[in-house]
Amino acid sequence: VAGTEINEANAELLGWLVCDLSGEYIRSSGGTLLKDLSQCGSFLPEQEEAIRDVLSSGNTTFGPPAAWSAFTLSELSGLIPVLGPSILQQIPK
Repeated sequence: VAGTEINEANAELLGWLVCDLSGEYIRSSGGTLLKDLSQCGSFLPEQEEAIRDVLSSGNTTFGPPAAWSAFTLSELSGLIPVLGPSILQQIPK
């Protein structure tokens, strides 16, 4: 994988290795890694911060947290523990 931007095809090839990617890769790949990352069991603090940054930006296929639905939360269920209060407060009840 050249550079830090990983597309969906590369993420699929990496498989479980996406769980070991640094925050830099997570940030520069935008939302393309989120579904793969949601399968990981745990994250390092820098990975958690990068995931929050990407989701807070709203520049993913999921849109901003204020527009998320129950389906979106289901898709991101593995990431819910790392969302943090600033994102959780934006999600519609």
